[in-house]
Amino acid sequence: MKVLITGANGFVGKNLTAELETRNDIEVFKYDIDTDPNLLDTYTKQCEFVFHLAGVNRPENKDDFMTGNFGFTSTLLDLLKKNKNTAPVLITSSIQATRDNPYGVSKKAGEELLFKYSKETGASVHVYRLPNLFGKWSRPNYNTVVATFCYNIARDLEIQINNKDALLKLCYIDDVMDEIIAAMENTSTCDEKYCEVPVSYEITLGELASTLLSFKESRKNLSIPDMGDSLTKKLYATYLSFLPEDDFSYKLKMNVDDRGSFTEILRTANRGQVSVNISKKGITKGSHWHHTKNEKFLVVSGKGVIRFRKIGSDEITEYFVNGDKMRVVDVPCGYTHNIENLGDGDMVTMMWVNECFNPVKPDTYFLEV
Repeated sequence: MKVLITGANGFVGKNLTAELETRNDIEVFKYDIDTDPNLLDTYTKQCEFVFHLAGVNRPENKDDFMTGNFGFTSTLLDLLKKNKNTAPVLITSSIQATRDNPYGVSKKAGEELLFKYSKETGASVHVYRLPNLFGKWSRPNYNTVVATFCYNIARDLEIQINNKDALLKLCYIDDVMDEIIAAMENTSTCDEKYCEVPVSYEITLGELASTLLSFKESRKNLSIPDMGDSLTKKLYATYLSFLPEDDFSYKLKMNVDDRGSFTEILRTANRGQVSVNISKKGITKGSHWHHTKNEKFLVVSGKGVIRFRKIGSDEITEYFVNGDKMRVVDVPCGYTHNIENLGDGDMVTMMWVNECFNPVKPDTYFLEV
């Protein structure tokens, strides 16, 4: 299938191109403002589906709204008619098409032009009125406030909030991809004149800023955002895509002594915490038990033994572990336990505990195994 994408270098276009180019059964014709105009005639002869994503939303001159959002649409449709190509055309419009401003008026004009074209030619058309979009490869100070906030916060720049209670309607770029590709494949459930992406979110400007700022803070407090909330999950992915390339990594606090080290990696509100423990040769760590706290140990390098003794019993249970044949060992409550390094070098153990350490109620009682 030959697919034409106008605005291929834009936010939506980049994501769509990247997705379609992973498929062996699709040939993508990419067209943007710097493409040889003669190629558009060639593409409109051969294409079997058109994603018309090209447009302007922040021009220097207001007249450019109509030129970019109406004029180029007219050029595209005229070429399709000239080449007698009635391939389906999908256009990305905006929810602002109902508003009386230069941008909205130009988007509405582009929509009407497409509907007229459909009546004249019989070609199938899809008009998607999109809200604010966010996701990887969006441009700060251009596409959406999410991109601007992510860019600034990741670089310790100020963000401007004029009205923290202003309500935003957002769509994530991957959800947009799923829907418009479904339209191409005739599997979309949209049967309206104006289509929408079925997955969208509402959030206030203040809530958005607070959420994005918490992502930056998470490197310090080791917290993990609530990945059970789909908007938070998608905002976090977007925020990470805006990190400067020299700031992908961050330091952790290592608690070091002559036995080795213990380092927390991450903490969650309701899924506990993950740490890495390094034990020197011959060192035994632990020798304590918990009422309710439980853990999982995974030796990833070196070899050792994990010992358990049930409180009130003299019987000791041993599990020999090593990084060459990794296995997880559950540490139940009510058992005093320790881990000893039996190797010739350091032993590295990944540890998960079901709740973050609370110094007020540590639920840890030292007792030799």
